[in-house]
Amino acid sequence: GNLTRAHLQKDTPYNTYTRRGLPIGPICNPGAASIQAVLNPTSTPYLYFVAKKDGTHHFSTNLVEHNAAVLRHQKRR
Repeated sequence: GNLTRAHLQKDTPYNTYTRRGLPIGPICNPGAASIQAVLNPTSTPYLYFVAKKDGTHHFSTNLVEHNAAVLRHQKRR
């Protein structure tokens, strides 16, 4: 179903909005392709990325460029 503010405020052991640290269970279960990508990463100069409103991403090589991209693509929402 849809996530509501009530869900975010409900105090359960799994709610990382109301609890410090990691949840009590697994966070995710990566697929084989994700594990292979970590073990054999593509060589790239990019260190940062930010999601754009159109569903694509802006990649940056340094923090200054990344912070500018965050302001451009995220802060306007």
